[in-house]
Amino acid sequence: MNEEFRYPLTDDLKRLIAGDNETVFRMMEDRFQIEIQSRLPGLLLTLKQGGDIQGALRFLDQLKLAAKNGTAITVQWLEQLWSRADSVIESAAPEVPSAPLLRNRYGIGVFPKTESQIELTASVEKNDIVFANGPAGTGKTFLATALAVARLENREVERICLVRPAVEAGESLGFLPGDLKEKIAPYLRPIQDSLAELLPPEKLKFYQETGAIEVAPLAYMRGRTLKRAFIILDEAQNTTISQMKMFLTRLGPYSKAVITGDTTQADLAPGEISGFSHAIKLLQRVKGIGVVHFNANDVLRHRLVKEIIAAYGSAREK
Repeated sequence: MNEEFRYPLTDDLKRLIAGDNETVFRMMEDRFQIEIQSRLPGLLLTLKQGGDIQGALRFLDQLKLAAKNGTAITVQWLEQLWSRADSVIESAAPEVPSAPLLRNRYGIGVFPKTESQIELTASVEKNDIVFANGPAGTGKTFLATALAVARLENREVERICLVRPAVEAGESLGFLPGDLKEKIAPYLRPIQDSLAELLPPEKLKFYQETGAIEVAPLAYMRGRTLKRAFIILDEAQNTTISQMKMFLTRLGPYSKAVITGDTTQADLAPGEISGFSHAIKLLQRVKGIGVVHFNANDVLRHRLVKEIIAAYGSAREK
């Protein structure tokens, strides 16, 4: 008779961990050579021949802790987690991140969700300037903003500067209604959306009114020195070489900068060289500067987005 084990788990946590149609449980069955029954209270684990029940129990402990901390337990997340573990050491039960970077306005923990996001988090810890290059939907800007907010909340920096170049993508600013502030607002909206998800409205308003959080177009950075700040330059592929040099030389003592962009999506004039691409090639071997590359596997949006990115990538190569 196969050995059975009862694992205590509330119905709420069971739903968070199981995934759609209990896909996560089915994956665990294959991984650990066990059977999982979830109809009764908790889980009933049955060991198959050659199975690893202790590894399964340890992994369930980690999943439960991760779910409590707000991690979204998805098939993609689980596959990447096991892929990282297998590439380092043959281990059936990899370590699940348990401590969030911070908790958002809803109290849900914010974690790096992909291998490249984990690499970006580590690179920011190690370096003062980090370039994050990759397609849309990989969470580069949101994660960078979360890292910045976490440091502001922990008083590791005095302010956050979130910057974007107001490059015209198919339309002229001159034809848009309103004053300059109103004209550039649409370009800064994605960053504002990230802040609104990470911070309660009252705290965000306080930080913005006191200057602890500043969202501004790139042109406003000229002539400034940013001390004890966490600076994010988003959509950096739309900077020229001179603009990128201007931005990088704003960095003052005890500051960090994360520059995000996608080298395949520049909206510059024909023949204009992207300052983002140029800087990565020029500075990638400088000590204290990190470069992290994201790809279609890191996309966290609809599954079709990955296929769309891959299709366009293949078309470029042809």
